[in-house]
Amino acid sequence: MKRIGVLALQGAVREHVQMLEFLDCEVVLVKQQNDLQQLDGLVLPGGESTTMRKLLNRYELLEPIRTLAKTGLPMFGTCAGLILLANEVVDDEPHLAIMNVAVARNSYGRQVDSFEVDLNIPKIGKSIPAVFIRAPHIESVGDGVEILAEHEGKIVLAQDGHLLGCSFHPELTKDTRILKYFLSSIV
Repeated sequence: MKRIGVLALQGAVREHVQMLEFLDCEVVLVKQQNDLQQLDGLVLPGGESTTMRKLLNRYELLEPIRTLAKTGLPMFGTCAGLILLANEVVDDEPHLAIMNVAVARNSYGRQVDSFEVDLNIPKIGKSIPAVFIRAPHIESVGDGVEILAEHEGKIVLAQDGHLLGCSFHPELTKDTRILKYFLSSIV
């Protein structure tokens, strides 16, 4: 059984936990440094990236998560989680700065502009539901980063080795294929 941490400071924590438990993972709610021990992977959920950054600082989690990323711990960031992972954030300071991508925040508009669309993702499957809520997009990728999906010319899913970043919220659907893809990368 894979032991997966979910950063539980703010955001779509419960939805990730439910989906991971459905996929037979042992889930650890990560709220402090001790919760990061002996994880097979870490999920950084959607939410509000500025608030999450402040809480990462308050609970002294920023450096321990960076260290785990450098040791190769698989990480999956959705929406605000993608912003946390990015090396560069347009018009803002980077947070964890561990994934070789540049991200633009709220590039799909405000909350009222939220939408759902089906994406075809060759490595994962066809007609994958993608929920966009105040979503960022990936403006550019660095060397070695694989673009997995685009929507209307914007990069919305990319992989940088053991790091997977997603603009949308797969956890708000019943489709588990993206999370299964992330879990399949864990040895």
